[in-house]
Amino acid sequence: MALGEFALIDRFFRRPVQRAALGVGDDCALLRVRPGLQLAVSTDLLVEGRHFLSTVDPARLGHKALAVNLSDLAASGAEPLAFTLSLALPRADEAFLAPFAQGLLALADKHGIELVGGDTTAGPLTIGITVFGEVPPGEALLRSGARPGDALWVSGTLGDARLALEAFRGTVALAGEGFEQARRAMETPTPRVALGRALRGVASAAIDLSDGLLGDLGHVLARSGVGAELDEAALPRSPLLAAQPAALQRTCLLAGGDDYELLFSAPEAHESGVRAAGAAAGVALTRIGRVTAEPGLVVRDAQARALDLRGWRGFDHFATA
Repeated sequence: MALGEFALIDRFFRRPVQRAALGVGDDCALLRVRPGLQLAVSTDLLVEGRHFLSTVDPARLGHKALAVNLSDLAASGAEPLAFTLSLALPRADEAFLAPFAQGLLALADKHGIELVGGDTTAGPLTIGITVFGEVPPGEALLRSGARPGDALWVSGTLGDARLALEAFRGTVALAGEGFEQARRAMETPTPRVALGRALRGVASAAIDLSDGLLGDLGHVLARSGVGAELDEAALPRSPLLAAQPAALQRTCLLAGGDDYELLFSAPEAHESGVRAAGAAAGVALTRIGRVTAEPGLVVRDAQARALDLRGWRGFDHFATA
């Protein structure tokens, strides 16, 4: 028997809710927001062939679909609460749906976020998720708070996801565990939710790195009305990426995208607080530059020479080549 829309929802996505007042199965979900908190909302759309390859493991795809949204909550310092899922499928294929739901809901359980509704339809494989989180008033991390003199920090390491993409494109050869490491970085990113919460009251501005360091830092600089200087040699990279040619490293680090690490600014006086936040979240943090009063972005190489950034930019879905 063919799997219908409502049977699909019941089998793979209906779960009892613990924190929400009402979840899947009615015209609207009802969220119970704790008194004195604000609701943080974000949404992302993933399209096959644009955001992920058709060969991706469905469980990893389910993980990533939620992870990129949780990363937005992390960048705001919000506590995950609930999410909705809209899913377009070429066909109701149980062999895809079972592992997809498993990967999605395993990450949801890890972060205590509940699936409370959504929609399904027939069409090209497309995943839309909207997340809801809670944050105390005035404590959300914003893109607009960076100030001259602030230090710039980043979590984790950068560039492995772009390295995986280059391997899939055939422009770089990766074998064995090296390929698997890069592929895991691209397909199963770790949202830094605990770090985002720990940075409330410590960081002055924050953003998650989805479209590349240059592009995403550019958003912070534009919203804050400031500039920045970066130290290319300080950018954290894995041993796998460090073993690649210098030009490829630069591309992956500055314009790679899909890292889903947190980039944030913080006053010099907050350095101990920054390091404490990283330790509390169990995440390595690296100081990579500083915020300047003069608009614009300067990236200096190991010899302190300014790189020519003409032609470099973050990922833009509608930019022409």
